[in-house]
Amino acid sequence: MPDMMLAELQVFHSRPIAPTRRLALGFSTLPCDPAPGFGGVLLGAVAARFTPEVDPDLWPDLVSLTHEVEAARRVSQPRLRHRLQEDRIGLTRSSHRLFRNDQGILRATFNAEKGAPAQHVLGAIYAVQDVPVNLRGPVLGAVRRGLAWLGDIGPDLLLHLSGKSASSCHADAVGDPIGWAMGVLGISALDQRPEKAQIQRQFREALIDAHPDHGGDDGDAARRIADLSEARRILLTS
Repeated sequence: MPDMMLAELQVFHSRPIAPTRRLALGFSTLPCDPAPGFGGVLLGAVAARFTPEVDPDLWPDLVSLTHEVEAARRVSQPRLRHRLQEDRIGLTRSSHRLFRNDQGILRATFNAEKGAPAQHVLGAIYAVQDVPVNLRGPVLGAVRRGLAWLGDIGPDLLLHLSGKSASSCHADAVGDPIGWAMGVLGISALDQRPEKAQIQRQFREALIDAHPDHGGDDGDAARRIADLSEARRILLTS
């Protein structure tokens, strides 16, 4: 089964040698509810992938720009040596995407062959202007985590961007955290939202079953226990 695309960011950009570089946004798919959602994870991943190649003198300005977008302020142009425009004529398109495989594991792909790194990062930030204001904080929080990321571009990054503490970056934990958490704890999705006592009881029972001393898989126990703890946290704090 081919991987399913969950989010896409399209950035149109001028050639890197242009005196004032230009960029525009394309037809992107960025689901961000519940935030940061697949869209926020992708935008943060784009920031993490390209920021190390941006002039370090511009990094503080990138962070400042995220706060301006979060506050829905008007951003004067050009900004950071780049001009955002609506017209895409004469610009080249690059697409960055987030996928899930048939096991529910997330992966990101980047079109890095064209455009300056700053154009891709700015595109990720400006794309949040189309996100509802009440969701911008968590989404731009993911972008800022991406701006500060120092590790490899892989599963650990996507987990970090999602804000989850479970050891596996499962798509359902990002797209439907409540449903995922109920499933992990063995609570039927047809039931009403469980009370605190039921959550704690299900957690304790599942924790016992997951432990190797009670028949749990030795190799899978750590991941399973981490998922159970994250599921309990989601249900107790939602």
